[in-house]
Amino acid sequence: MIIYPAIDLRDGRAVRLTKGDYDQMKVYNDDPAAVARSFREAGATHLHVVDLDGARKGVPQNAETIRKLTEVGLFTEVGGGIRDEARICEYLSGGVSRVILGTIAVQDFGFVEKMVKKYGERIAVGVDARDGFVAVSGWEETTRLSGVDFCRRLRDAGVKTVVYTDIARDGCLAGANLPLYRELRAIEGLDVIASGGVSFESDVSALAEMRLHGAIIGKALYEGKLELASCIRVAREAEA
Repeated sequence: MIIYPAIDLRDGRAVRLTKGDYDQMKVYNDDPAAVARSFREAGATHLHVVDLDGARKGVPQNAETIRKLTEVGLFTEVGGGIRDEARICEYLSGGVSRVILGTIAVQDFGFVEKMVKKYGERIAVGVDARDGFVAVSGWEETTRLSGVDFCRRLRDAGVKTVVYTDIARDGCLAGANLPLYRELRAIEGLDVIASGGVSFESDVSALAEMRLHGAIIGKALYEGKLELASCIRVAREAEA
């Protein structure tokens, strides 16, 4: 299982929200690239980046900061406000390894199908769910679309990777929703990256034992609750 340390961006700074609430934001570092370098030094090979301003406004807002992050040399996946092919091309040609489509996947499913056919595994979809239902527009609007059912539909459309965030757990340091990820793991042909609430080494071990594709760790790293190198080691040992 791949460990994806996370950097959420707002106004060019590394921040974390609680349950996706923009009014519950904490700034951790004014130099996100320095954070990424510290992740690399701890043994990370992959990086998960979210443009929070872009997710809220529907247009990427932190492109220059993201460019600097790609220069660190990690496999970098980026989401937040990516809603047209021009932005996809700009990111992919500028060093981003994989783009994550979110709100647009709900609003225009045909667009996702078209992009997956054209760019293959460099397109992932972020499924952010509140109480089991997909949320969009920076998590400020909740639909009546089942998150798990939507993942199956994405798989059927050719999407290889889904980043699934349990909003209720995100930023709360309360542990991952393991039953949910067991259910998602059963969707054959879909690589699932767990996001939201990964706070204990036992979370990492349990997710790795499920043979989940990846786990995103954010606030637990910034608050010192988890140590990145140890998480990478735990994930590797759980799969042995």
